[in-house]
Formats: sequence, C-alpha cells, structure tokens
Amino acid sequence: QVQLVESGGGLVPAGGSLRLSCVAPGSIFSLGTMAWYRQAPGQQREFVASITTGVGTNYADSVKGRFTISRDNAKNTVDLQMNSLKPEDTAIYYCHALVHTYIHFWGQGTQVTVSS
Repeated sequence: QVQLVESGGGLVPAGGSLRLSCVAPGSIFSLGTMAWYRQAPGQQREFVASITTGVGTNYADSVKGRFTISRDNAKNTVDLQMNSLKPEDTAIYYCHALVHTYIHFWGQGTQVTVSS
C-alpha cells in the first residue's frame, strides 16, 4: 500500500511558524501533483496548496502570502512552510498526491494547533 508520511505538526502560538514535510515513494512523487489539504473539527476537508511536477503552485485564498509549498525531487518530499499562523489554521493537515489525473493517495495527517 502506498504511503505518504507527514511530519512537522505541533502547537504554536498565533503569529508563529511551522514547517510540514511529506515524503512519498519515488514512483508516486515523480509523476504526481503534490498538495496539502486540511480538516478542522466538524468541517470538510479543504484544499490548502498544490505544486505540480513542473513546480507550478496554487494556494487557497485563505493562506496566500502566508504559506509556501515546495518540493525536493531528490528527496521525494513536499514541504509546507506556514508563517503568520492564525487560530483558524488549526486542523489536521494531510499530504495528497494525484497521479495521472485520477489516482489519489493520502497521508495519515498531522495535527497543527494554533493557540490564540
């Protein structure tokens, strides 16, 4: 079973920063658009940011200017640098890979908690 493994979550005060990292199998990483989603308690999972194999990026309006997604093709990792964190950023963050436009892979998630 394909596994995406996230790390880097934690508790941070409002205004602080965290960096999330996700490692994927090379066969998936080299073919896929990588992304981060998040799910807050009682809410649906929502898109946060994505990066294509050609390193084109896309961001949710709520995180533009604060979050940066990047990928390291040598390490098969995709990172999410989160700055100026707000309490409303509190959620479980999931790594996602999309291959051939229809095959989806998900990580187990990592908790991010921003205290006010």
